[in-house]
Amino acid sequence: MLLVPLATGAAVGLLAGGRVVPILLLTTAVLALFWLRTPTESWLGTSAVRAQTLEERQLLRNVILPLATIAAASLSALFWQGKNRELIGLGMIAGGAFAAQILLKKMGRRMRMAAEVVGALALTSTAPAAYCVATGRLDTRAWALWLVNWLFAADQIHFVWLRIRGARAAGWSQKFTVGWSFLAGQILLGGLLALAYYFSWLPELALLAFAPILFRGFAWFPTRPQPIVIRRLGWTELAHALIFGVLLTAGFSFVR
Repeated sequence: MLLVPLATGAAVGLLAGGRVVPILLLTTAVLALFWLRTPTESWLGTSAVRAQTLEERQLLRNVILPLATIAAASLSALFWQGKNRELIGLGMIAGGAFAAQILLKKMGRRMRMAAEVVGALALTSTAPAAYCVATGRLDTRAWALWLVNWLFAADQIHFVWLRIRGARAAGWSQKFTVGWSFLAGQILLGGLLALAYYFSWLPELALLAFAPILFRGFAWFPTRPQPIVIRRLGWTELAHALIFGVLLTAGFSFVR
């Protein structure tokens, strides 16, 4: 949810004649900030794993300070002489999404999936950011890259939760009881993509990138129940993400 949008935005931007160096700087800053999140939450005591001893706090400082320095240096280079100011707006939206995610998590276990979907909105902001720093533009293509990456990530999150909750569901009726909201989301996603195709809002090949996840989502309901293997599920969803990224990049870059 972080690297695939970053890669798609960067690839589309580079194939449109963008620059490599700003993408490398953005990638460095994004990774440093992402790695900062867990130790910072532990330092502040807002995560499940908290620093409690002096030695643990010292270890966190030794991790936080270098990462913060790298992130600050990379961002300073990106914003040098007033460049890439559009990233400020994207950062504010992503920050607001992360804040909303924290609030949703505090509302209990029932809101955990919603919190992950909202958090994905922040993570997938790397797609328009990469495209923007590469091309110097935050245009409709950048916003479209963000939207489709977030829709894909939201569907993946919902499907993983469905597989966990429906691990023991047998038969159509039990699966529908567990997964009716996911099925509704699949239908809604398919409808949105059909509208995008009809009004030519997105390239056809970019729309085709959603075909594998739509198929696997609908196919789960009539298939026989199978024991869930988390590692296999993770690798399968990673494969879907890579296929999505390749087709999406090709759709935005090569189809006019």
